[in-house]
Amino acid sequence: MNTERARAYQRVVHTLSELGPAKLQPDEQERIRYTADNLILCADLSDDDTARDSLEDTELLCEVLVQSGRWERVTAERLIEDLRACGPELPRDLTHAR
Repeated sequence: MNTERARAYQRVVHTLSELGPAKLQPDEQERIRYTADNLILCADLSDDDTARDSLEDTELLCEVLVQSGRWERVTAERLIEDLRACGPELPRDLTHAR
């Protein structure tokens, strides 16, 4: 882990504390926190199925939140960006899949 990843994790936690209670159900908050926790502890995304799967799950959650009108797209994109920054650099094959 490095300072940039730690700061990204703090931004995710801040987003959850600011928006969570008003805009997210408890299980949705838990899914996002689970993803952040997995990514901050991940050494290599290509070897960590749990971290990759939880990131994918949270990306889908954010899309549902936007499509339902509960979140603005910019908020969802910022959260996903912060979550990705919690983890190690994305492997080349995952970088191109974005």
